[in-house]
Amino acid sequence: MTTSGTANFDMNFTEIAEEAYERAGREMRTGYDLRTARRSMNLLTIEWANRGINMWTIEQGTINLVQGQNTYALPTDTIDLLEHVIRTEPNNSSTQSDLNITRISVSTYATIPNKLTQARPIQVWIQRMSGQTALSTLTLNGTITSTATTITLSSTVGLATSGYIQLDSEIIYYGYIDGNDLGSCIRGQANTTAAAHTTGASVSVPNLPAVTVWPTPDQGTAEEPYYQFVYWRMRRIEDTGGGVRTADMPFRFLPPLVAGLAYYLAMKNPELTDRVAMLKQAYAEEFDLAAGEDREKAAIRFVPRQQFIGSGGGGAY
Repeated sequence: MTTSGTANFDMNFTEIAEEAYERAGREMRTGYDLRTARRSMNLLTIEWANRGINMWTIEQGTINLVQGQNTYALPTDTIDLLEHVIRTEPNNSSTQSDLNITRISVSTYATIPNKLTQARPIQVWIQRMSGQTALSTLTLNGTITSTATTITLSSTVGLATSGYIQLDSEIIYYGYIDGNDLGSCIRGQANTTAAAHTTGASVSVPNLPAVTVWPTPDQGTAEEPYYQFVYWRMRRIEDTGGGVRTADMPFRFLPPLVAGLAYYLAMKNPELTDRVAMLKQAYAEEFDLAAGEDREKAAIRFVPRQQFIGSGGGGAY
């Protein structure tokens, strides 16, 4: 007897919705049935983010720190940072070193007397913003290339003295405002790509998740960094796509996804009230099984905290 020789079973959204409706005791018939299932599935994956860490959504990232700049945008779909270090001399393999940076609260950051003190960063405040973008009436005044560091707008009224704007799909950091000009711009922030933009392009203000480090870096540029903020983040699960799109999760989470969607759909239908308790229990059991396998299986290792204040490689430990 021969086996299939394959192990790549997956389900697209339409198949997931059909299975969920069948478990709930209904048949999916109309476009509205598919639309309401998509909405419920998006809410279901948001609920999973609220349950804690989903291992497949953990991603590593780096930010090149710039002398005199203390706030840096994170990708818009960031939920939280799990781990983070300061990497010194990232481009020098013989002297590169990863050092601890301590997470602090907004209240602790607010009590720091001089937030412009420059040295190697040893503390970080993480701003867990929504990632949503606020529309504005501002537009680009003049075509710019992908490397331009000064950007002229129709107006700068309402903008912070330094911060971020979004042009098309690119997020740009600006260091100061001079009239209608944004200066010291750093292009392609928050995992976006620097691009050329034409006159009249709409400008929006993104409400980005971000990190603020202290002290402010005392050396380095975006192109030649001396310090690098290295982080491991938990991102949002991607939204449910069209009918032929597969879900953004490992195969082991397909059973709780189907079971959870069936439970969500039954809650919305008065005729299925008698099935809700059974579907809820099935969903809880399926999720517990999948979550039990979706965990870090390495041994725990405790490392003493290493921290010093000072410029570059000097300072007191």
